[in-house]
Amino acid sequence: MQRSFTLFSVVVHSLVISAALIAQVLAVGPLPTPHLPLIFDASHIMLVDIQLPAPPRRAVKATASPATSPDAAPTVSPIGMSPETGLEGASARLPGLVTGVESGPPAAVDGLRIGSVALLPAPQPTVPVRLHSGMKAPQRIVDVAPAYPPIARNARVQGVVILEAVIDATGRVESVRVLRSIPLLDQAAVDAVRQWRFTPALLNTEAVPVVMTVTVNLTLQDR
Repeated sequence: MQRSFTLFSVVVHSLVISAALIAQVLAVGPLPTPHLPLIFDASHIMLVDIQLPAPPRRAVKATASPATSPDAAPTVSPIGMSPETGLEGASARLPGLVTGVESGPPAAVDGLRIGSVALLPAPQPTVPVRLHSGMKAPQRIVDVAPAYPPIARNARVQGVVILEAVIDATGRVESVRVLRSIPLLDQAAVDAVRQWRFTPALLNTEAVPVVMTVTVNLTLQDR
């Protein structure tokens, strides 16, 4: 029964759809009017001028006027005229002199008195500098031999202890530190070097403190 009803329903729907299609094909009459496209009417367009904002003002930086050269031409007329001596600017051309302060007998050029300051030499270093080839090395003038430690003698220990010594501008040993150690001999070597005296080290004929390396050779001498 259900299968018959389904078959009947399919047949009826097919007939209805076929009839609708045939009616559309056989139908006569005027075609539908298409929609008009959207047309812009130029008469309704208004042009309006837009005022642009004024550009921001930039702050003008005040520029410092350049220093006027002493040789520049004057821009203001002088009040009076003085006779020329021919020595204008002579002090600026004198080598090795600084005008304005007197530190000795003033120089006179054709009756013109010029105060001068002699240029001072470069200051010498106040901290110890490493000894180099441009200096006059200090010479040892007082030599104290190290006292051989009994414990090192009994142990038959010998060798070379390398030290770094700081020598002041007068030639005295300020400090000593060990660079290459022999534990049983270090203290004897340090005590001996602290008693050494040297001639001053010279840099540009001036005495300066220096740092130098010294060696102490401790050997056993069989008696």
